[in-house]
Amino acid sequence: MSTTTNKKGRPFQRRTINAYKYAATQLHHWLTASPQINAVGVAVSSFTDVDTATLNRFFRWYYQEHDVPKSQDGKGGYTGGTNTVQRNLRALFAYLAEEYDTADPYTDPKLHKYAAPHLGKPKTLSAEFVNDCLAITGNGSSRVKDFETVRDHALIRVLTEGLRSDELLNLRVQDLDLTNGTLVVVPLKDGRNSQDGRVIPLQPKTVRALTRYLRVRETHRRAAQDEWLWLGTRNRSRLLYAGLHRMVKRRAEQAGYDPALVAPHSFCHTWADDLLTAGVSGENIMAIRGWRSASMLRRYGADMASSRAVAAVQNLGDRY
Repeated sequence: MSTTTNKKGRPFQRRTINAYKYAATQLHHWLTASPQINAVGVAVSSFTDVDTATLNRFFRWYYQEHDVPKSQDGKGGYTGGTNTVQRNLRALFAYLAEEYDTADPYTDPKLHKYAAPHLGKPKTLSAEFVNDCLAITGNGSSRVKDFETVRDHALIRVLTEGLRSDELLNLRVQDLDLTNGTLVVVPLKDGRNSQDGRVIPLQPKTVRALTRYLRVRETHRRAAQDEWLWLGTRNRSRLLYAGLHRMVKRRAEQAGYDPALVAPHSFCHTWADDLLTAGVSGENIMAIRGWRSASMLRRYGADMASSRAVAAVQNLGDRY
């Protein structure tokens, strides 16, 4: 897979390859630990011997072992893990059917399907929360000089621009165009064109925060040799997700909030609500965000949809 492309002609991401390997490894371990006989009476000794009935038993085992313990009542209901493994094994059996002329269990209507879990409405962050986190990181004051505080303030500012964590962490210094108030995100997810970056418009305060961060970044020991925009504290190299996650939690707690209620991705939902509330069209939001499906817009804007609808009608005033 590392040398091939997906059905859209784009390279498979490393985490996608790892997810496929995990699913195949789980099936292999299960077959090794509990030898199976398929529907025609043949001992299952390789993946090519696996039929629909064998896969159904495997998925039932995986559901009991991995999903049931995650359900709220401990009795089942959560099917997220099994659904993911089931989807990720599809490519393996499609390959086996093509290369070894075996039957593909995924074309059999008797294969038991495990649905994806229902996704609850994502929660947006209040304006007070965002402002308090910005205040705790110096609020953009020119008097604040230490690297970590200036960096964290810039990070929070860029999070308010709607970037996903991996998009933010994969930014390079060259991706910034502060003169024009934009930055370029090179898409990482499968549903986006991996050759063309998305231009992200920045708020004026975000531009100023990034300008200040670039100045203090020059004092970092790895500034000259490291192309990554976000560098770690104590002269470490690039910032990773664990560091970003800890920063958001820590700054929320310092601002007087429960850190369990916030994660870096919370800012994405807040960004969508901010733009919808301001009257930015769904088409423009989808273009900036790189979404192809309107379902993503509905999901990200779901939390405050009712409030926005009420406000929009009230703004009409008296109609008669």
